[in-house]
Amino acid sequence: MVKHVECPVCKRQVPDTSINSHLDKGCQDPVPSTSKLAPLFTTKLGKRGTETRPKAAGSTRGSSPDIVLIEDKEVSKEPVAKRAKVENVAPIFAQSSAMPTAVSDAALTASAPLAEKLRPRVLSDFVGQEHLIGDGSLLLSLVESRAIGSMILWGPPGCGKTTLARLLSTSTDGIFKELSATSSGIADVKKIFDEAKRTLKLTGKRTILFMDEIQRFNKAQQDIFLPYVENGWITLIGATTENPSFKLTSALLSRCRVFVLERLSDEEITTILTNAIQRASQVDANQEVEPDREPPSSRTLFDCSQENGKGLAEQALKAEGGLRPISSEVMKTIVNLSIGDARTALSLLELVLTSPRKATDASIISHLRRSVSSRYDRSGEDRYDMISALHKSIRGSSGDGAMYWLARMLTAGEDPLYIARRLIVVASEDVGLADHRALTLAVSAYNAVQMIGMPEARITLAHLVAYLAEAPKSTRSYEAYKRAEEAAKMDETAPVPMHLRNAPTKMMKEMKYGEGYLYNPSYRHAI
Repeated sequence: MVKHVECPVCKRQVPDTSINSHLDKGCQDPVPSTSKLAPLFTTKLGKRGTETRPKAAGSTRGSSPDIVLIEDKEVSKEPVAKRAKVENVAPIFAQSSAMPTAVSDAALTASAPLAEKLRPRVLSDFVGQEHLIGDGSLLLSLVESRAIGSMILWGPPGCGKTTLARLLSTSTDGIFKELSATSSGIADVKKIFDEAKRTLKLTGKRTILFMDEIQRFNKAQQDIFLPYVENGWITLIGATTENPSFKLTSALLSRCRVFVLERLSDEEITTILTNAIQRASQVDANQEVEPDREPPSSRTLFDCSQENGKGLAEQALKAEGGLRPISSEVMKTIVNLSIGDARTALSLLELVLTSPRKATDASIISHLRRSVSSRYDRSGEDRYDMISALHKSIRGSSGDGAMYWLARMLTAGEDPLYIARRLIVVASEDVGLADHRALTLAVSAYNAVQMIGMPEARITLAHLVAYLAEAPKSTRSYEAYKRAEEAAKMDETAPVPMHLRNAPTKMMKEMKYGEGYLYNPSYRHAI
């Protein structure tokens, strides 16, 4: 009897003598079924009322219409597929079973946004991050050596973290798995880890796990990666938009390299948009769509995969003579609104290409501006970057710059009390002894903001920001404390001199506590 084992990839039962060839073929070879059905399912039932159940010996009970079993030899040998045609099956089920899976896959692919369709397939098509993938870079040398190792990709949204991770996986002979911490939990990660360990034992292939938004896992959940990364059972590629120093554990960071991706420049965004327009213009408008094989949901703006059926761009090419022309002013607006985010830029481009040809550039630009929301994150680095810009503008007596950053924060939804608290610090740290009224005004402004709230609180904050920016500056008290702190840390065990100690009791006076102290008010001038 042939022994069967469970395939670690497809979970099917495979003869143990052919498991290796089965895995080499990517689990695509047919595996004969090993399960046997119970006799109940392999026998044919007779018609009710037309057959009689055999009577037992000595039974006086008469025949009763019932269900009886017919011998196996009477079962029709007609193929199951042929007999299914004459069965009374609803047409909707018969049609759905015959629908090719390729059409369903095409519908899923076609429903993806433009940014997803235009992801580069090879590293040479990747735009930006020259410091990482340029000639002589560390990451490129790791790719060429086919030993990328575990890493963390840190960068703003739309800079290419996901695309770069997928391209890096193609440079190794590994199995690529992708998860997102926004929709996956520890159970999903453990399942992939167990499967990766079995696959590594059977085939020697290592699994590359791309974990998007890895900062969404708390620090206790991140510990699950440690043994698998440390032992080399998996290669972890994590992507995060937050500072790894604050969001990831030091144990995980010590086992991974951290690569910083920069926000894309305006020139790089323009290159990405130009490439997208060129690919859209290459659609073959003469090839007709097969409506009976392609569902309406698979018709998209244009086909970027160059494999699936054509979309709405073909209709535009036929009816109106090509894609909508994009003026330099509209292109400049897209680049400015994207702020280095390729995903946003391509989404805006898709809106422009699908807009009516009669629409003016002014109306299109107006719609584009309204479609982009603020990226201010009150729990991320944007908050601290802007409050730092506000503080430094006040310190440099730049009233216009300080007012601009105040407006940016308030219009983005920042808590006005948070700004008011920071301005109290500015009043002491930067204005300090140069204007004693600054601290009093800052505390009064905080109380006013607390009492009246937004939107009127913006007027009080603007009043305070303007005053602090124009006030004279002095950091004497702040700098003096920093030097005193350094001195205190040099020798934390230094005793208090005897003449400065308090002597409330006779015994302490006998011990010469306070001896030699000169009481200043007893003298005309300070001692």
